[in-house]
Amino acid sequence: MNPISDLINRINNENLWDKEIELKRNEYLKVKGSIDTNIYLVKSGSLRIFVVDEYEEHTIRFGYKNNLIASLDSFLNEKPSDFYIQALKKTVVKVINKKSYMSFIESSPQNKEIWLNILKDFVLQQMERERDILTSSPIERYNRVLKRSPQLFQEIPNKYIASYLRMTPETLSRIKKS
Repeated sequence: MNPISDLINRINNENLWDKEIELKRNEYLKVKGSIDTNIYLVKSGSLRIFVVDEYEEHTIRFGYKNNLIASLDSFLNEKPSDFYIQALKKTVVKVINKKSYMSFIESSPQNKEIWLNILKDFVLQQMERERDILTSSPIERYNRVLKRSPQLFQEIPNKYIASYLRMTPETLSRIKKS
């Protein structure tokens, strides 16, 4: 079992979720400048995490069914974040607050190990993505994401995938056709 599924099962078994939130399409779960120390489990729908510079939005992560999603910087340092989290379609998330979550993580060595493995995997994924953006061609980036996360292409509109891959929607369309 993967660490995220294991963690979700453990949280479910202890019934630690605080509440559920239903978001409409394009509704924000978190906006720039806010502090958000919750972790969310996507029950249905899909979300994206993105930042905005003066010219455009840059998608950096997605969440869809059975994924955990958070504004990780704000979760860790309890400070405002530049990230937005937006529903891409009608979405339902379960919420666990940081205090409950960290008590749960500290309650057993297994929970702590799972959490550290999730953080390690996240850091390695982010490093791989950054390397891809800097050194790989658009076709290589597309193929790597398709191999790693084929479900992404079923759940997420192409314009957001293109943003994530740092290419135009037209380039993504050409790559998909070839």
